[in-house]
Amino acid sequence: MTTRLMRLTAQQAGRGAATLLLSLALPAHATNGFNLIGFGGESLLMGGADVAVARDSSAINTNPAGLAQIHGKVFNGFGSLLRTLDLSHEDQYGNDVHASNRYTPLAGGSYAQSLNDLPCTAGIGTFVQGGAGGVFRNINTSSGTQDNFSAKFGIAKIAMGMGCQVTDNLSLGATIGLTYASLQQSLYRDTPSTTSGVKIADVDGIRPNFKLGLQYKLSPTLTFGAAYTEKTKLPLTGGTFALNIGPQTVHYDDAKLEGFATPREVAVGLAWKPDTDWLLAVKINWINWADALKATTLSAKNPDSAFVPQQLSNINRLDWHNQVVIAMGLAYELNDKTTLYAGYNYGKNPIPRATTTPFIAGILEHHYTAGAAYKFSPEWTFTGGFEYSPVVKVNYNNPELPFGNAQLRNEALFLHFMLSRQWQ
Repeated sequence: MTTRLMRLTAQQAGRGAATLLLSLALPAHATNGFNLIGFGGESLLMGGADVAVARDSSAINTNPAGLAQIHGKVFNGFGSLLRTLDLSHEDQYGNDVHASNRYTPLAGGSYAQSLNDLPCTAGIGTFVQGGAGGVFRNINTSSGTQDNFSAKFGIAKIAMGMGCQVTDNLSLGATIGLTYASLQQSLYRDTPSTTSGVKIADVDGIRPNFKLGLQYKLSPTLTFGAAYTEKTKLPLTGGTFALNIGPQTVHYDDAKLEGFATPREVAVGLAWKPDTDWLLAVKINWINWADALKATTLSAKNPDSAFVPQQLSNINRLDWHNQVVIAMGLAYELNDKTTLYAGYNYGKNPIPRATTTPFIAGILEHHYTAGAAYKFSPEWTFTGGFEYSPVVKVNYNNPELPFGNAQLRNEALFLHFMLSRQWQ
């Protein structure tokens, strides 16, 4: 094989890898794009209609102004278990394969405490923003062989927040923290170079994040809430990159992916409490995917061969669309110990057909939630319920990937739960 042909093959593999790397952002449990619909038990079970409600310590990641509602000390430990009912890849080579990893656990926790002599509450928490991955085995390739592709991706936050009661009606809050992401992916590693087999391992990155929020009582029964989340750039560096060039596998020691970011968001909402038993809430959230995910650049250098390009750099267009998410939720206090929840969340798939891949499940659009909270004692409360997202199908042909005419299907069921401890 000539050096020129090796260079072309490496460039083709790089373009495919760049597409895959970005599409792996939150593959298996992506919901509103790659964002979860909410954080913490009440937020999730009300369909993410949380910005005007936020009243537990998970407000650190929903609306930090809501921390001002907490008096005393509170800890919330929350988790979710995703069951992928249908995460499938179908293409023109006769494949119709479900991802082999059907379960994904998520967990986090947060603590908040009101401050002596100040009308403020401060807190700290860890939150899974997204993660997991898809593993697809025994896939027919265009070369007539069978091979695998897989991905493992995680993104999480640790954040500190404070909310203060500025006036009787107005509370303000802010959160600062760190966002961490890591990625590994593999595509057709055992197949000749006609399918551009690649593997990216151990790229990761960490960057600061911040959020601002407010809550304002328009009347004794009606509260307005708003939150602003800044974009966080997350270049992933320090990894390795391998690609197939004919019978040879070339390894690069220094791989990085630039252009990936969590998006800027603006959320507004209302919470109405017509009596002591009922709480109804709505949220509209604008997510600026078009700025966060315009294009990625995959680069790698220091190969173990002198006969291939010593440095790869490939730009891949993503062109995600902005997303407007509408969330509605209700809570009903059945009695002194039990509160019932229900919610609905809708956000149109922000991913263009031309950049869709089988690794991303961000195509989900409708989310239905229901659950309950039970107070065992004045100190302990358990919240649990489910989130169901009905099946969505997308037919696509991504020119950067070796699948030709393909279809991605996704249907998901989440189990959500939270254990809360209150101290006065």
